[in-house]
Amino acid sequence: MIYIIDHQDSFTWNVVHQFSKFGKVYCSNFFNIDKKKLDNSNVIVLSPGPGSPKDYPLTSKIYKKYKGKKKIIGICLGYQQILFNEKGKIVQQKNIFHGFQSKVRVTKESKLFKKNKIFKVGRYHSLKLYEPYKSYNLKISMRCSKSNIPMAIEDKKNNVYGFQFHPESFLTENGNTIIKKILSA
Repeated sequence: MIYIIDHQDSFTWNVVHQFSKFGKVYCSNFFNIDKKKLDNSNVIVLSPGPGSPKDYPLTSKIYKKYKGKKKIIGICLGYQQILFNEKGKIVQQKNIFHGFQSKVRVTKESKLFKKNKIFKVGRYHSLKLYEPYKSYNLKISMRCSKSNIPMAIEDKKNNVYGFQFHPESFLTENGNTIIKKILSA
């Protein structure tokens, strides 16, 4: 089962709809977790949401508890939540991208996607990862082709993946392919 943690975002039910194409999905608010269902899930998805990762200490606890035990996928705020818990600094970016389509390029660090492949993705964010950022296991797997801002992460050892962009958005041309590839990794 795929357990989606909703950070009260308008995109969450689009995420639920997308992931339901690949398996049984259960979704609950971040402050109302069904611990039994969470324990029985094999994938945890951290949804988009307002604010910053520090606003969600319960999600941080869940991430730390299940990292390396279950596949974890973070989208937008969920991506930032993963990085925040891995000692990344999340900061306001110069330009705000709400409803923008951008091209992202796959880096040589990616183990799932072909190096230098370009994806068109939907962006809805005002925060970003501050660089330089170093992690032994967590690799930046996609970057914005124009600004070079990190847009995706992979940690094959601990089965953790994240996207600054929204794979469920109509602006992301290959969103289902991206999610399917991660779920089958």
